[in-house]
Amino acid sequence: MKRSYFGVILLCIMLFLCIMFTQKAVNAYYFDHYRSVIIYAVLNMLLFPAAIMIYRRERDVE
Repeated sequence: MKRSYFGVILLCIMLFLCIMFTQKAVNAYYFDHYRSVIIYAVLNMLLFPAAIMIYRRERDVE
């Protein structure tokens, strides 16, 4: 199974964004900025299906 560099890089970017949004949500929660927490949590939840779609596309490529 040969992986393309483009798919791997996209998944790495998704992982980085997920970590960044999680960290920002925790930081905003600590400082009682609950609206920001909800925004970052929603953005984090939107990244997960996108990462699954990228993974499935890369998995099925031969």
